Amino acid sequence: MDTFSRIAVFGGVYNNYIALEATVEDARRRGAEALFCLGDLGAFGPHPDRVFPILMDAGARTMQGNYDHSVGNGLADCQCGYTDPRDNSFAKLSYDYTFAHTSDPHKAWLKGLPQALRVKLGPYRVLMSHGSPRRMNEFLWASTTPTHFLEKLCEDHDADILLATHTGLHWHRNLSNDRHFVNVGAIGRPANDGRTNVWYTILTAGKGLEAAFVPVDYDYRRLAGEMRAEGLPQAFIETILTGWWTCCLEVLPMKERRRGRY
Repeated sequence: MDTFSRIAVFGGVYNNYIALEATVEDARRRGAEALFCLGDLGAFGPHPDRVFPILMDAGARTMQGNYDHSVGNGLADCQCGYTDPRDNSFAKLSYDYTFAHTSDPHKAWLKGLPQALRVKLGPYRVLMSHGSPRRMNEFLWASTTPTHFLEKLCEDHDADILLATHTGLHWHRNLSNDRHFVNVGAIGRPANDGRTNVWYTILTAGKGLEAAFVPVDYDYRRLAGEMRAEGLPQAFIETILTGWWTCCLEVLPMKERRRGRY
């Protein structure tokens, strides 16, 4: 198992190749020894095939999210886990666009990605999952996920640090016995905070674990223009321009939803 002292971890690329380029550059400037992508390369944004060369050229170790599993295996939907009809209609538009614009070689690459990644970060055993170690599309929210449940996941899966994404909202919780859960955030769209930047995480092992959430500025106006030119929904474009989520809100717990505009 590879061992590092400082790594960069991100998820939820959502076709935002412009933010991905900025994230890779920022992580290198900050001295990350390795880059890890926790999946969901597609969805939401334009030009899916522009994402893959950036990840490959950067040497980013990439795993499957639910979106990648669906696109790679030619499934009918994104397995996003929504139940609201409006959210599912937007999810279908997004998935159909991504599937149609992802080349066959890249679909095959997605199909072959692992569903988990393990490394050592200093003395810590790190397990990376998309949603959770038990289910790829499980939503783990800061306001509703019990600490004892996260500790049991660590015990059941022989890990000191659990990393995930899927929700698109970054958060960190210290657990007992110097164990940790970190949602590393998403770089494909803002964190429903009224800011246009996106977020990833730098993890450093020193005397303990340091989990630093890093904001990344990128040319979001350019992305919005390309989304508009590709005929993607105006609701998606509004999120990029304003920093507020306009759809896929039904899954948000009450506390997280109150922080948003809608």
